[in-house]
Amino acid sequence: MSTPFYVSPQQAMADRAEYARKGIARGRSLVVLQYTDGIVFAGENPSRALHKFSEIYDRIAFAAAGKYNEYENLRIGGVRYADLRGYTYDRADVTARGLANVYAQTLGTIFSSAGEKPYEVELVVAEVGETPEGDQIYRLPHDGSIVDEHGSVAVGGNAEQISTFLDQRHRDGMTLPEALKLAVQALSRDTNGGEREIPAERLEVAVLDRTRPQKRKFRRVEGRRLARLLEPGGGAAADEADAADEPGSGEDGA
Repeated sequence: MSTPFYVSPQQAMADRAEYARKGIARGRSLVVLQYTDGIVFAGENPSRALHKFSEIYDRIAFAAAGKYNEYENLRIGGVRYADLRGYTYDRADVTARGLANVYAQTLGTIFSSAGEKPYEVELVVAEVGETPEGDQIYRLPHDGSIVDEHGSVAVGGNAEQISTFLDQRHRDGMTLPEALKLAVQALSRDTNGGEREIPAERLEVAVLDRTRPQKRKFRRVEGRRLARLLEPGGGAAADEADAADEPGSGEDGA
């Protein structure tokens, strides 16, 4: 009888972590930044059907990098959790911290299980507060740990290089055009330190806007408004196009 091949638990976990990191690195990066009136999400995404950013609940949004089918399952589970908790208790009881804990348990269980491969995803759960001090941003790596982020965060692809770029340039009190242009500059950085141009048509952008009168603070930024925000001095021009874009700017046109 042959002796079973032995792998130490430490080596097995290291191998699973390396497998997940390589899968996440193959995806395009995305960034999440705080600005004066809320939180902006930006990422390179040529698809108009497969979204990286989605609304979870009134003030909560979800961003993910990695394998689409895996993070889409997590997104759907998060929506169900939020709807059930809000219906059973109160809408105010649905928080980004609670949702992050649920995701952490799910990712941690899958990562530790020897019967299935780890998820190749990295998540960001964000909640916009009444003031900038009340904003919450949580990053969840593949192993289910939770990292409380402030100001800016990048995941997927060359996230480490982008995070360094953002840490040096992001500041409190930025306007939406300033934050969005900084996000695009960060995403345009190549691994060798150069820059490339990302046209507006290849960008997916969304915001949690605390100034919206509706309970639902999530909205997608696209079309004319996105193009004008990216122009020099584009803030005022984007406001002019805001009314025209508003009916279809929410999640699924809501």
